[in-house]
Amino acid sequence: MIDWTAIAVFVVLFGAVTVLGFMAANFQRGDLDVLHEWALGGRRFGTIITWFLLGGDIYTAYTFIALPALVFGLGAPAFFALWISSIAFPFVYVFAPRFWTIAHKRHYITYADFARDRFDSKSLEFVVAATGIVATMLYISLQLVGLQVVIKALGLTGSGWSEDVPVVVAFAILAAYTYRGGLRAPALVAIVKDVLIYVTVIAAIVVIPPKLGGFAHIFAAADAVLAHAPKPGSINLTPSGYTAYATLAIGSGLALFMYPHSITSTLCAKNQDIIRRNMALMPAYAVLLGFLALFGYMALSAGMHPASPNDVVPMLIKAMFPSWFVGVAFAAIGMSALVPAAVMSIAAANTYTRNIHRMWAKSPLTERQETSMAKLASLIVKTGALVAVLFLPTQYSIYYQLFAGALILQTFPTILIGLYTAWFHRRALLVGWAVGMAVAVFMIVSNHFASTYPLHVLGTTISGFIGVYALIVNLLASFVLTVIFDRFDMARGTDRTQPSDYVEDAA
Repeated sequence: MIDWTAIAVFVVLFGAVTVLGFMAANFQRGDLDVLHEWALGGRRFGTIITWFLLGGDIYTAYTFIALPALVFGLGAPAFFALWISSIAFPFVYVFAPRFWTIAHKRHYITYADFARDRFDSKSLEFVVAATGIVATMLYISLQLVGLQVVIKALGLTGSGWSEDVPVVVAFAILAAYTYRGGLRAPALVAIVKDVLIYVTVIAAIVVIPPKLGGFAHIFAAADAVLAHAPKPGSINLTPSGYTAYATLAIGSGLALFMYPHSITSTLCAKNQDIIRRNMALMPAYAVLLGFLALFGYMALSAGMHPASPNDVVPMLIKAMFPSWFVGVAFAAIGMSALVPAAVMSIAAANTYTRNIHRMWAKSPLTERQETSMAKLASLIVKTGALVAVLFLPTQYSIYYQLFAGALILQTFPTILIGLYTAWFHRRALLVGWAVGMAVAVFMIVSNHFASTYPLHVLGTTISGFIGVYALIVNLLASFVLTVIFDRFDMARGTDRTQPSDYVEDAA
C-alpha cells in the first residue's frame, strides 16, 4: 500500500539534499579539475566536516538495515558488529596520522600509491588497487540493496522494469552531483543524513519500548521467539560461538580502514590533529549502532514476520510512527545509501586512475586529464554496482559484505605493516596476498558462503571468520618467503620513501 504522506516527506527531503549536493561545488572553493581538490576536498576539511563525512562513510544504509536484520535472525552473535568500532578507532588513531603525513608529503591519494613507492613494486601497486576496487564495488552494491528496501517499504514496488526506476533515478542524481562537486558533495549531504539518523534512532528508543512493555519485556519476548525459531538462537552468546564472535569482530575491525573510501575520508582532513580528534569522537556513532541493533529485538517482541529480515527496520518504523515521521526515517536511510556510495565511487575512481590506468597510459597524464578520467571512472563504478544489484538475486546481497571484508583484509601486510617496516620482501608480499585470497575464496565457497569456517584442529573445531584465517596464512607465507628470498639475495628494489616522510612537521 502506497503511503503518500511518507512519500511526500521523503521526496522533499531528497530534493533538499540534491540541491545541497549540487551547491557543494562552491563549498571551500577550489579547482575541481585538479584531482586532490575534486577527490579530497583540497585536503582542507576541519573537525566537524571530517567527523560527519567519516560517520556517513562508515555507518551506511546497509548497516542501518542489515544489523537489526542479523539481530532479528541470530540474536546475540550479531552484536559482534558493535565491537568493530571499538577495535578500529583506537587502531586508526595510531596509524592514520602517520599515513596522512606521508600522503601529504608525497602527494599520495591512494593506498596503492604508497605500496608502489615503499616496495618499489608495480605488481603490489596493481594488486592493492584491484583488490580495493573490487571490494569497494561490492560495498556500493550493498548500499543499493538498502535503498531498494526503503523504496519497497514506501509502496513504490511496480512490476518489471518500472520496479527499478526509483533506484535508478536516485543513483543518477547521486552520480550527477558527485561528478560535479567531488568529495565536497557527500561531505555536506552527510551532515543532513547524520542529523536525520540521530533523530530517527533517538525517537525510536524513546517511543517504541514503552509501546512494547519496556526493555525487560522486549528482551524476554525476543529470547522466547529466538529459542523456538527453525534455527534456534538466543540473546545470550553461547560458548561454542565465542571464537566466531571474536574473530568476526577483530577481522572486521582491522578491515574497516583498509577500504579505499575509508582512507579517502581521512586524507581530506587538513591536519593530523583533526584525524586524532575524530577517532576520539567516533565512538558516539558506536552508541548509535548499539541502539540500532536493538531494533531487531523490538521487531521480535512485536511479533513481526517480514518476508525478508532486511525488511525488519522499515516494517518496525511503519508500525510505530505516523506517516510523516516514516518519511523522515526512510529519507535518513536512503541518504545513508547515497553518501557512502558517493565516497566509495570517488575512492574507487581515484584508485583506478592513479594506479591502473596511469600504469598503462602511453604518455603521462596531465592533472586535468587525470581528474577527467577519475570523474568518468566514478560514473562507471556506480553503474557497475547498480547493474549488479538490478540483475543479481537480492538474496545474495549478504555475500557482497562477506567477500569484500575477506578480500580487503589481504592488503593489510602491505599497507599497515608496510607503514611501519619494509622488512617484508616485495615478492613475498605478492605471494602472501595470492595465497590469502585463494584461502578466503576456498573457505567461502566450500562452506556455502557462510561468514565463518569450522577449522578442525587436533580433534577440536574452531569456528572463525574466514578473513582472519586467510590473513594468518597470508602473514605466514609472507614471513617464510621473505626469509627464503633474502637468503638467496633476491632483489628487493629501492624504498623510495624516506624516514623524514613519516615524521610530522612541527606546528
